[in-house]
Amino acid sequence: QLPYICLQISVTRVVADFFNNQQTAAMKIETSLVLVLVVWSALCAGEEEKKKEKVKKLQIGVKKRVDNCTLKSRRGDLLHMHYAGKLEDGTEFDSSYPRGQPLTFTLGSGQVIKGWDQGLIGMCEGEKRKLVIPSDLGYGASGAPPKIPAHATLVFEVELVKIERKEEL
Repeated sequence: QLPYICLQISVTRVVADFFNNQQTAAMKIETSLVLVLVVWSALCAGEEEKKKEKVKKLQIGVKKRVDNCTLKSRRGDLLHMHYAGKLEDGTEFDSSYPRGQPLTFTLGSGQVIKGWDQGLIGMCEGEKRKLVIPSDLGYGASGAPPKIPAHATLVFEVELVKIERKEEL
């Protein structure tokens, strides 16, 4: 809000000066340029603020769909997942691919971060997703030092390799 107030005061002053009859043509041109620069700076500052806003909701993007999917993941399933985890700036903090071994866990049991427990529901074997996970569904205020800072938004590329489902009784 402060940049807007400063902009409003600056614009008011510049416009008042512009219409002051005591200015020369060169001063009017200079004043016009200042006005343009002030407005442009305010617009740029607004764009920077938008970039700093944190992700507030889990974002799920399907990167690869599977035709003829007969089995979709649900809570209680044992999933085998390949993944690559990155920070918003693109720094990779973990990946299962170099290990050649997918991560295995029970979906919905709290064995992984909440963003995964929520974002992997309804996946098919072979499907790939991109998850953008807000801090509160990731590692929160504590982070996971040294690789994941506090309040970090996490970006995961995930691939469901296999679903193991216990037969219902």
